[in-house]
Amino acid sequence: MSFNSQILQDSFGRGHDYLRISLIERCNLRCFYCMPEDGIALRPRSHFMRNEEVLEIAKVFVDLGVKKIRLTGGEPLIRKDVDSIILELSKLPVELAITTNAVRAHEFVGVFKKAEMKSINVSLDTLQSARFEKITRRDEFNQVMSNIELLIREGFSVKVNAVLMKGENDDEIIDFIEWTKVAPIDVRFIEFMPFDGNQWQWDKKISFNKILDVISVKYGETAIHKLPALPNDTARNFKLNGAKGSFGIISTVTNPFCDSCNRIRLTADGKIKNCLFSNDESDLLSALRAGQPIKPLIESAIKRKKFAKSGIEDFSDYKGHDNRAMISIGG
Repeated sequence: MSFNSQILQDSFGRGHDYLRISLIERCNLRCFYCMPEDGIALRPRSHFMRNEEVLEIAKVFVDLGVKKIRLTGGEPLIRKDVDSIILELSKLPVELAITTNAVRAHEFVGVFKKAEMKSINVSLDTLQSARFEKITRRDEFNQVMSNIELLIREGFSVKVNAVLMKGENDDEIIDFIEWTKVAPIDVRFIEFMPFDGNQWQWDKKISFNKILDVISVKYGETAIHKLPALPNDTARNFKLNGAKGSFGIISTVTNPFCDSCNRIRLTADGKIKNCLFSNDESDLLSALRAGQPIKPLIESAIKRKKFAKSGIEDFSDYKGHDNRAMISIGG
């Protein structure tokens, strides 16, 4: 396959060059905002993309102009063939990245380096061991913190994604900011988003303005510097005076970044989602296995993309909107 410079465009003229591939629906943690308390129905492996199918579909996306691929889950590092998938994808002319809970990150440092990955995103919602176990239903806090320190020592750029939820961890905003003062990390606070079975309520989200107010009251507005925005940024980024790291706020619910969205999502069962909140899916895997071309399906899915939030006008009453659980989407 020869790669070209064409860019996938939706009907609003937005180019899509960033593909997020979910490798697995399973996870070694059980975060309540990601996975329903009673879990999700486990399906046979035949329902999901095999190693070679991930690569074949990825190549089609790259031929359509994708320049960055991020691997997600579930937890991608528990997939048995993830090392070979990473190394094969690293041969494509793309920036390759991964989002992980970091429980097993120490086992893959060599693979990350061989694949020339520069940035690792870690999902971590608390800096308290007991609270970590409450949120994730697993006792892995010390392992995660140790692995974050390892990744930093090994020279990776580490971003920590923290989903803020009122009454759960919103009292830790300053603790995360203090961490950026002493460690070269980028903490991104993410608004609690609604997905199937995740107990979402409008009043449990912590808005962009509230987060920034808490930080400003603690440090003073003059100590906070807004960093230049990069193209297609999902976060508005800031840095404290003298801090080694930085912080950002991803306000997907109250102030989304839809107008510059360049993202495409591929689920572990081979469905393309043109928006995180959309239930409009196209089955690439079945078409691939039937020997049919998938390029037209991809182009059609992007053309159907709504301008903002999959056309949802009001998140305050989200219960009637049918979508997957977060673990089945891949973020």
